[in-house]
Amino acid sequence: MTRGERTERELINRLRKGDHEAVSDLAAEYGSKVYQLAFRYLKNREDAEEVTQDVLLKVSRRIDAFRGDAALSSWIYRITFNSAMSRLRRTRAERQATEDPRHLPSVGDDDGRRPVARPQAVDGAPLADEEVLRGEMRAALVEALMELPPLYRAPIILRDIAGLSTEEASAVLHVKDQTLKSRLHRGRLILRELLSDFAGGLSLHQRPATVH
Repeated sequence: MTRGERTERELINRLRKGDHEAVSDLAAEYGSKVYQLAFRYLKNREDAEEVTQDVLLKVSRRIDAFRGDAALSSWIYRITFNSAMSRLRRTRAERQATEDPRHLPSVGDDDGRRPVARPQAVDGAPLADEEVLRGEMRAALVEALMELPPLYRAPIILRDIAGLSTEEASAVLHVKDQTLKSRLHRGRLILRELLSDFAGGLSLHQRPATVH
């Protein structure tokens, strides 16, 4: 067992015993990493900070659910991914509800029955169309990632989204570099198949799981 593994095991045991200082050590060790990963998904500092606090709280409260079949960091990254995706879906739903014409205020007549004129899209506005397409692709990408088997999802999250190197991701998952590369390659192929509807739109990056 390496020094890092011993330190991780000690932290897990302390969390399970309800050691309050262990929670602070958890935040010090993983807080910035969780925030960076959440921000990659959400692109909003406030949302990323809230997700970070939520993730650290979940980890400390659900530590007994950690089976130890992978590194603690991998488990934390999965919780971060799920929390960020949940936040993203909720934010999108709230935005769609706000943009629904039925929720728009009315002004004009004394009885308030004349609706506010909604801004009209400029004809032939490619930037607006592209932004819509990017939003749709991000949503499809989130759903595609959730459909991936965990065996392939974890390497993509660690390498293409969290930005870990092959060696770092391999260490987190406790697999050989070649095994990780093989799973990563297979996961990317599955993702491209799931996202085939966008093949004629915006071109995907070589690393398709990167969420902008």
